[in-house]
Amino acid sequence: MSDDPLSFESAAGSAAFAVAGPLVWPTDPQVAACMEKWLRAAGNANSADTQLFAKLIAERDVRHELALLGLQPGEWGALLSRHFARAAAPASPLTTDTAVQVHADFVRTLHAVLLTHANPAVDAGDARDLATIIAHACLRPDHLWRDLGLAGRDEVTWMLTRYFPTLVALNVANLRWKKFLAGQRALSLGLAPGPAPGCPGCEDYAHCFPQQRP
Repeated sequence: MSDDPLSFESAAGSAAFAVAGPLVWPTDPQVAACMEKWLRAAGNANSADTQLFAKLIAERDVRHELALLGLQPGEWGALLSRHFARAAAPASPLTTDTAVQVHADFVRTLHAVLLTHANPAVDAGDARDLATIIAHACLRPDHLWRDLGLAGRDEVTWMLTRYFPTLVALNVANLRWKKFLAGQRALSLGLAPGPAPGCPGCEDYAHCFPQQRP
């Protein structure tokens, strides 16, 4: 897994940063500008982990949807301290999303599964926060990479490999990541694999779960 930086320029054509691994600069100008804003608040903008969190946060920040990340105020404070020390804490990051309330058990148990496979080489707080963000993204009705605001499956695979490598190794059938994660969560509870809460709203639901009814 390489952290070799690839140079890119911001959408505004101002400063240049270095992006690690397969991460790519957002194509949406507003998201790109927001990601740049977060990187300017970083202690180390060249860190692969900082860049990943900047991209995940920017996708929601630009839409005023930071609550969808699922992070609690204390978690926000710790995350900012680790990566974005010059950034102000979000005003009201708590969510009132009914999907989170209805599917709280799914979020909790998937979070636990992810942390079972956490990479000891990464920061434990980062792994916990990323597990929270991923579990909440599985409540939304699209491919996981879109729900996270990433560029495609390759970025999701890189992220999961970096943080939860032994879990990635279990995906021998090369399943779509949201389907795979939901399946691993079900297996951890002794249940038959099934869709994540957000899967029925996805355009490929019938492809992934041909025996299920939306």
